[in-house]
Amino acid sequence: MKYDHYDLVVVGTGFASSFFLKKYLSKPGSKNKKVLVLEKGYFYPHAERLKVEKGASSAYQKYASPWQDNIFNLNEKKVWQFTTAYGGSSNCWWGCTPRFMPADFKLKSLYGVGQDWPVSYDDLDPYYYEAEEIMTVSGPDDTPFPRKGKYPLPPHTFSLVDKILHKKYGNKYISQPTARASRQIAHRNGCMALSTCHTCPVNAKFTIENGNLGVYEDERVDLQYGCDVYNLEIVNDIVRKVLFQKDGKVLSISGEVVVLGANPFFNANILLNAGDKNPLTGRGIGEQLGMQVQIYLDDIKNVGGSSWVNANGYMFYDGDHRKDFAACLIEVNNAPYYIRVERGKHLNVASFRLVFEDLPINTNYVATTSNKLKPEIHFKDRSDYALKAIDNMKLKLPGVLSCLPVEKIIYQGTEPNEGHIIGGTRMSAAKSDGVVDKYMIHHQYRNLFVIGAGAFTTYGPSNPTLTLSALSLFAADKVF
Repeated sequence: MKYDHYDLVVVGTGFASSFFLKKYLSKPGSKNKKVLVLEKGYFYPHAERLKVEKGASSAYQKYASPWQDNIFNLNEKKVWQFTTAYGGSSNCWWGCTPRFMPADFKLKSLYGVGQDWPVSYDDLDPYYYEAEEIMTVSGPDDTPFPRKGKYPLPPHTFSLVDKILHKKYGNKYISQPTARASRQIAHRNGCMALSTCHTCPVNAKFTIENGNLGVYEDERVDLQYGCDVYNLEIVNDIVRKVLFQKDGKVLSISGEVVVLGANPFFNANILLNAGDKNPLTGRGIGEQLGMQVQIYLDDIKNVGGSSWVNANGYMFYDGDHRKDFAACLIEVNNAPYYIRVERGKHLNVASFRLVFEDLPINTNYVATTSNKLKPEIHFKDRSDYALKAIDNMKLKLPGVLSCLPVEKIIYQGTEPNEGHIIGGTRMSAAKSDGVVDKYMIHHQYRNLFVIGAGAFTTYGPSNPTLTLSALSLFAADKVF
């Protein structure tokens, strides 16, 4: 460390931390600030990850840190995918960037379910645009959520089935907004729909590594790797020091403002180890519920399309049904392995991922263990709200697909994960209803930000990364 004391101490280098810093460093008040970033993992370059994916060896493999090694997962059927390294889970995400719908922020007031967010769609709208520019998102002109103007890149092209459904449903069936480039740009190539996005072979998706953010090269920023943060020293409700292990040593550093930007498991673990008595800290961990559906078609070869999730369908998303059961976002998969085995019908198929919102349930939670670095994850319940939506979807889907020559619909089981970790430090207007306020500042410890998808009040069915990135920009914009 360059200094004994910093103006800002940030934990993590993933989306939440990096977008927070991007905005923070652009503010006039940060001109002479000293910033320390503590990253649990190390820099594991994309080129080296790709070598390993191809079966070659790499000296960087020693920095691989499987998610299973970083937590105690008490539910063997539940999968949690994340990366601990420079760039966090930008290294393993798949680049889906739809916005939340305005109603997602007002679930209680509109439908009597869950809890309203203390921020609105309108609050985040300018930060959505900013995040989309930073990620150079590809997307359509007409969307079901309010948006003016064009995305930075043109949309991905439709498949034949997409064209038919778009003709029928208009802006309720759109090319997915995505951080997978639709054409070559300065730091990324165009997507080739290979469906290996966790380590993109052509470097088409946005990551912290290829994003050219300029954050960690800034002379004000001191980036330290191998720093496993596990605790905070809190005096009179002020965070004075951040405690971490590095190279087997227990260390600490003091800061005026602290930002916890690790994933929700570790943010909650740090707070719990620090003695946070808020009854909701670590509670409500979860994510959306996904189900794959295969649609066999008669006399239509579903050719075309230029990305692995080619389209999003909003036919089951918003409306009065949310009073009784969850919203559903359709992800239309265009992966090369979705084929039929019958002769002459290999391409007569469409594949949908039905993604249902779920609600935070307090019996799904993070707990501390005797190993302060490894939290214990308790996940056993899905809400009836989400499960009822599956029944509704099966009832309504044949009618939605009536514009296609459907032979049969095959419903597969629910998936073990959606690649998202949400909840544990939910935001709220009142202290009694959450852990952080609308700016993701802890209700009790007012020099502490706890950012990322852990702060989501409810989950929504849309992919969370764009929204958590916009929230980080929103929060950092309020520091000065």
